[in-house]
Amino acid sequence: MIFIGLMAGTVLLCWIINNLFLEEYYIRSKTRVIYDAYNTIRRVTGSETYSSNKFVREMNEVCKVFNISALVMDANSRMWYEYETVNGGQELESLLLGYVFGFQTMPARVLEEGEDYVIQRVAFSEGEFLVMYGRLSTGISFIMRTPIESIRESAEIANRFFAYVGIVGTLAGGIIIWLVSGRITRPIKTLNNISEQMVHLNFEARYRGREKNEIGMLGDNINKLSSSLEQSISGLKTANNELQRDIEKKEQIDEMRREFLANVSHELKTPIALIQGYAEGLEESVNDDPESRSFYCEVIMDEASKMNLMVQKLLTLNQLECGNDVVKMERFDITALVQNYIQSAGILAKQSGIRVVMEDYPPIYVWGDEFKIEEVFMNYFSNAVNYCGGEKIITVTLEQKEGFVQVGVFNTGDPVPEDSLPHLWDKFYKVDRARTREYGGSGVGLSIVKAIMESMNRRYGVENRDGGVLFWFELENAKGT
Repeated sequence: MIFIGLMAGTVLLCWIINNLFLEEYYIRSKTRVIYDAYNTIRRVTGSETYSSNKFVREMNEVCKVFNISALVMDANSRMWYEYETVNGGQELESLLLGYVFGFQTMPARVLEEGEDYVIQRVAFSEGEFLVMYGRLSTGISFIMRTPIESIRESAEIANRFFAYVGIVGTLAGGIIIWLVSGRITRPIKTLNNISEQMVHLNFEARYRGREKNEIGMLGDNINKLSSSLEQSISGLKTANNELQRDIEKKEQIDEMRREFLANVSHELKTPIALIQGYAEGLEESVNDDPESRSFYCEVIMDEASKMNLMVQKLLTLNQLECGNDVVKMERFDITALVQNYIQSAGILAKQSGIRVVMEDYPPIYVWGDEFKIEEVFMNYFSNAVNYCGGEKIITVTLEQKEGFVQVGVFNTGDPVPEDSLPHLWDKFYKVDRARTREYGGSGVGLSIVKAIMESMNRRYGVENRDGGVLFWFELENAKGT
């Protein structure tokens, strides 16, 4: 609208200037033409070509082109009608004689006066004229006139035509400017939308324009800025997460070590005693038949395997709680992670006759340590498989809330006693020790979940629901919604 207004204003200004000064400009132009004709007369009358046909043709050509009437009188006051244009005649003769002998009384306004000529605006009965008369040093007198009314009419026609052309030009220019500005503002709006998404920490949007101008360069730079900001924020989140952990870990290290040693001693006591007892039985040949010896060996290997698994999990838990394992915050698709794990672990559920249910979710991006989040989900899922009962259904949900995403694993079966819910995250705590022993649980899986989620400063929990138990954890939504 600014461009259209400037163009319309320029056209209007030119039209006003034309109306005010075009007529005057035309009169000045006519004055120069008459003056040129005067120079021609002055140049020729002093030469031998004064009475030649060449001079007559030259004067007539000038007079016809510029609508001038002219008359020349020699030193003997004889009128040379052969020099007279088609617009001359008796009227010019009388007018010239009146000026020469000083009895011309018609109202006039002098525009210019020289040594041997005068230029006036004279009002005749038929209208205003521009008149030039004079007497040369050679004795030659002359008079020329041209109508001003035709100049005024030409100026009005020119102004009217300019107004029409200006209106059409303004409309056409406005349409062109509108289309051109649209091509400029569309990519700018796209860049604005991308920058707004970057404000909400969504770095997926990219500028796809292929312009080779400054807008295209700006789009490329915004794409580079988006990638750089994503990497920087990832690094900042990782550093911030580590800082929060460092504040708390120093006070907890000694307590964790004491608790760790006490729990390990307690948990290893039973399998070590079993291994020792069966090993002594083999040594003393309590049962000599091969079947009994094979049974003793299987018990020893099974207990050793459980001890090995428990030691590995304890080492992992110890690294997490002591802060020796760095949490790498990155942006990843939680939907793809959950779907891939369910697909790979589906055979375990089928072997137990369990049906896994999960809706078809779109990609959902979150912030977190992808490897450790997979371990959290693995512990939830394996725990659900081991304790699934009733209809034998495991339901996995991804729920987007304000600023975060909640991942839930629900399994049908018996509820957890209410007094046991707060202790499920403690190391080596077991609600049903006989069942835990049956499937080989170590009692540290949920403790690992707790350590991982607290290392990322995110919430987690467990709830009894109708017909089963729900374990859940939350992660920050990477889109900031």
